[in-house]
Amino acid sequence: MFKRDIKKHWKVQFEERGMPHVQAGLVLNPQNWRELDPFILMAEDWFKRGTFSDHPHRGFQTVTFVIDGRLEHIDNHGGHSILEAGDMQYMNAGSGARHAEEAVEQDIAHTLQLWLNLPKNLKDTTTSYQNVLSEEAPVVQFNGGTLKVYSGETAGVKGPLEPLVPFALSEVLLAQGAEFSYELPEGHNAFLYVLSGDLEAGESHINLKKSTAATLTFNDGGEGLSKLFLKANKRSRVLIYSGQPIKEEVVAYGPFVMNSMDEIRQAYREYQEGKFGGEAK
Repeated sequence: MFKRDIKKHWKVQFEERGMPHVQAGLVLNPQNWRELDPFILMAEDWFKRGTFSDHPHRGFQTVTFVIDGRLEHIDNHGGHSILEAGDMQYMNAGSGARHAEEAVEQDIAHTLQLWLNLPKNLKDTTTSYQNVLSEEAPVVQFNGGTLKVYSGETAGVKGPLEPLVPFALSEVLLAQGAEFSYELPEGHNAFLYVLSGDLEAGESHINLKKSTAATLTFNDGGEGLSKLFLKANKRSRVLIYSGQPIKEEVVAYGPFVMNSMDEIRQAYREYQEGKFGGEAK
């Protein structure tokens, strides 16, 4: 079985912004999309109500994980939900979404939002949303920790998320000294993000601490399974994301992710013409 190692790792830098967007950090930089394929970017945000009101998207998917606080989702097709810590929401923006993501009441919402690309033949699909509440994700116990599976299949369980493209997301909790080998498809590009603690990861036992992201080696085109070794030096919490590379040209501009600037201009034109529908409120 292919054994994963850490390819690159970096400590996320955060910027204090005041109110209502309290603090933000870029976990995955969109300038590196070729290396990150199928991932475009990931942002970590702390925010109050009024930060992410009505706005459009097209051509990609979002995976929003709530770390703390409460997040209210509203879209212009009548959708409404409130997510709490440990919950996640998947959105296929497809041909054109218009929604709002707001903190509830006086909460400060603390979230991670991943932008996951769509292949060209799926960019015109119908907008859809799926919530996975924390208690809906299956949990696997192991010696010294737990594995919670939101999407994909690992350790004999399958997460409830049904994305349009092959994508996996799991959360691993480790007590001090605990070890775990996480299984994932060897052909998936993958990265991890340490939410808390201090751990060693990969065949080289690279030390990673809180707010550190790391990309993993992978076997491009491989169809078998691979393993990622984890060992906690302190009690740790880590998210592991993986997806199948799409290998298409990407142009990310503003709230849209397409394959060319002509398609970006078309997206802006159609949004301004009202083809995305009315305001989300």
